Amino acid sequence: MEYLATFFTHSGAIKYQKLLRNQGCSVDLMPVPRKVSSNCGIAAKFSYENKIRTIISDDIESLYIVEEKAYKLLYKAGEE
Repeated sequence: MEYLATFFTHSGAIKYQKLLRNQGCSVDLMPVPRKVSSNCGIAAKFSYENKIRTIISDDIESLYIVEEKAYKLLYKAGEE
């Protein structure tokens, strides 16, 4: 599955990129797509096959699954 995460801060995005890479995931930091809003403007796009809840961190503002160039919201901080 392909996911897109947005963050509260730039440093949170960098920290999350390191977390994913340490787990062997390929992750790309990129500008947040226009269809999605974010506080810091940086998103992480990555593929992950395990339970996604295991990699949700306090740095994530929102998490989307990417489906045919559309973004479906899976998680938003404070709305659990």
